[in-house]
Amino acid sequence: MALKIASRFRRLLQRPGSIDLGPYERLTQLVGEAEESVLSLTDEELTEAVAELRTTGGLHEDEQIEFLALARDAGRRAIGERAFDGQVVGALAMLQGRIVEMATGEGKTLAGAIAAAGYAVGGRRVQVLAVNDYLAQRDAEWMGPVYELLGVTVGHVGQASTPEERREAYQAEVCYVPVNEIGFDVLRDRLVTDVADRVTVEPDVALVDEADSVLIDEARVPMVLAGATRSEALDDDVVQLVRTLRAGVDYEIDGDGRTVGLTDRGTDKVEEALGARAAAVAAEQAATEADKTDADDEAVAEPERPRFNLYDDENLDRLTQVNVALHAEVLLRKDVDYLVRDGKVSLINNNRGRVAKLQRWPDGLQAAVEAKEAVPVSDSGEVLDSITVQSLIKRYKSLCGMTGTAVVVGESLQEFYEVDVAVVPPNKPNIRKDDEDRLYLTVEQKNAALVKHIGVVHETGRPILIGTHSVEESEQLSDKLEAAGIPHVVLNAKNDAEEAAIIAEAGVPGTVTVSTQMAGRGTDIRLGGKDESHDKEKAVELGGLYVIGTGLHASRRLDDQLRGRAGRQGDPGGSLFFASLADELVTRYSVSSGLRPHPDETGRLTDRKSIGMLEHAQRVADGANAELHRTTWQYNRLTGQQRAILLETREKVLTEDLAATELAERAKERYEELVDEVGEDVVKNAARRIALGHLDRRWTDHLAYLADLREGIHLRSLAGGIVHLKPIDEFNKSAIASFDTLIEDAWKDAVETFGDAEITADGLDEEASGIPRPTATWTYLINDNPFGTEADRILGRLRNAIKPESAAEPEEILDEEFDEDDLPEELRDVDDEDLPEELREADEEESGKKKD
Repeated sequence: MALKIASRFRRLLQRPGSIDLGPYERLTQLVGEAEESVLSLTDEELTEAVAELRTTGGLHEDEQIEFLALARDAGRRAIGERAFDGQVVGALAMLQGRIVEMATGEGKTLAGAIAAAGYAVGGRRVQVLAVNDYLAQRDAEWMGPVYELLGVTVGHVGQASTPEERREAYQAEVCYVPVNEIGFDVLRDRLVTDVADRVTVEPDVALVDEADSVLIDEARVPMVLAGATRSEALDDDVVQLVRTLRAGVDYEIDGDGRTVGLTDRGTDKVEEALGARAAAVAAEQAATEADKTDADDEAVAEPERPRFNLYDDENLDRLTQVNVALHAEVLLRKDVDYLVRDGKVSLINNNRGRVAKLQRWPDGLQAAVEAKEAVPVSDSGEVLDSITVQSLIKRYKSLCGMTGTAVVVGESLQEFYEVDVAVVPPNKPNIRKDDEDRLYLTVEQKNAALVKHIGVVHETGRPILIGTHSVEESEQLSDKLEAAGIPHVVLNAKNDAEEAAIIAEAGVPGTVTVSTQMAGRGTDIRLGGKDESHDKEKAVELGGLYVIGTGLHASRRLDDQLRGRAGRQGDPGGSLFFASLADELVTRYSVSSGLRPHPDETGRLTDRKSIGMLEHAQRVADGANAELHRTTWQYNRLTGQQRAILLETREKVLTEDLAATELAERAKERYEELVDEVGEDVVKNAARRIALGHLDRRWTDHLAYLADLREGIHLRSLAGGIVHLKPIDEFNKSAIASFDTLIEDAWKDAVETFGDAEITADGLDEEASGIPRPTATWTYLINDNPFGTEADRILGRLRNAIKPESAAEPEEILDEEFDEDDLPEELRDVDDEDLPEELREADEEESGKKKD
């Protein structure tokens, strides 16, 4: 009853997650009644009954009821799992195009399979988008017997799948595929020169697993197809030079830790070193040209050399190398931002705490990190095409999905994808106990209290799952636990291949598991272990799984995902998060002016104002990420529209005789001459390949132009004077002007090439004709631009002018009695107006209590 009242209240307020489940619940009751007639069917009869429901126009309500009754029993027969009413409600909501929120352990995988099969029986083709290879393969194989009993074909795609395997899997009615793989396949298909080389099919229904992670967290990360290999290796002298620079003297780091730049002194030092190097090289070349033969001759006097200016146009490459080398050396941290293993630099996915396969940094930064770690420089090249997850999803006619945390991002899902959230109540009431966050003044005090608390809980034998934010943090905590004599296992990006086995046993009494991000792990934690045979009763008696967070995430949704690992299917459980005012979340996203912390002897803070600051920082971080998503989408929207126009022309060239028609009209004599020499079919094929080559070449150049344009578009805003110029408007204006003649220019290039192309009876010689295809292509994801934009940097400087870099040092507050002189100057009472409204209210409330 309480759930229904809360749901109606949310709907009244028009809040996300307010979809009325009433109609679905009524249909679920009818499904239960229809199920009775299904139980007596043989397996063959059940399959035949589903076949009779097949249609091409989607299942109507009565057909949905009958199908769901059959599907529910198919799950019971095939894998021993009869869908709960909540799973049926979830399947119905997905069949209606909703994003379903179901708690961890509530059976999203089966609910998704039933919905996917329902779409397939209704004549639709479904692609279930997973977050990684492991989950795509696991779910396809796990649910395979259910699909087989329902007469629905299923396949899966992984990173190691061959083109033929991919083609076959996509042809299935339901295909499980990692979102990155379908994105890469789409990019490759856009560059084929023969229709037979395509592997994907026309997009129809996307059913997204871990929908919030895929649709929100990763929506702005571009997937890239690259080609035309070139080396981005940094000069070793630049790498070595950067290592001699000193923080605060030769370079300064922005307050938010996102950018770093040379000081005047640092610039002088770099110019002196590079100038001396350039002079030495010049002298060596001069000596070689003079062909000196007498080694005893005096060295030629070095001529007076002009001052080396790092910012001259001719030294742009050097300046770029210095900047990326400095960024790699100072700001990117091993075991936090990346790992080094097997002689390669691998990025870490911040959302999942695991290695981000096929992901790299742009703009030479990848090569800078590789030089920093002294590993071989990986191949790089020009971007042939790219697509964001959001643009990829927009291709589908229908969208639905499932996750454990959707309500928090409900507004974003509606804004960017026009889908609503349906919150399905758990099959059994959630009895997990979530304790209030424990806030400390410093990181050291937080960690001391954290380890002590883990030790106290561990002594009782209660299973503990500890969520950390990075590989580095997990290993530091592991060292502290080891020093405290607390046995434990660690799951992070260094051993993610073992994750399923480690996580599955985290519910065994006495177990302490330290893990990085839990989003997308895809493995339930059952009390008593995977088969519930290791003292499950004892785990229940002890209070179930106890989840501990070492700090709040930038989004409350990620906190909820970690909490949700406890209390599965009505099991007991608990959660507690530790935080400090020196955590990055607070120092980066909150304002500490006017704060009067009163820690106890352990450094713990309990006053409303300090706690309010923590909550405010998380809301600001959530809003900042949403704004970044919104901005990224604005910049990519026009590019997507232009790509669609280009692809429409390219599709006609690929599948029709558009190229032959255009070239026959624009170069009539040459066309007729070639037809007489080698035949019309050969000429048509040559014309097609020439046109495709130049369309692709022009698009590649356009993408490079847009990348440069976006990097510097802020300068137009600053140059606007009294008239404020919005960067996005200026970007769109220039992008439109650049694209306006792109297709026509491609045709002109094609005509020019056609006039001189080497075309024989064997076809077109692309290399000799000047339109070679890339000798190799590869795919990767571009990490979020680590440099930020100049606008980001300007705003950062303004923000940091009113926000100190840290809250307070432990030695500056010695006891409960507060004396303003004990605080550093920046924390003294300058103006409470600097505080957010909710913190001022908290302060007033706290003051009122003290007066009482």
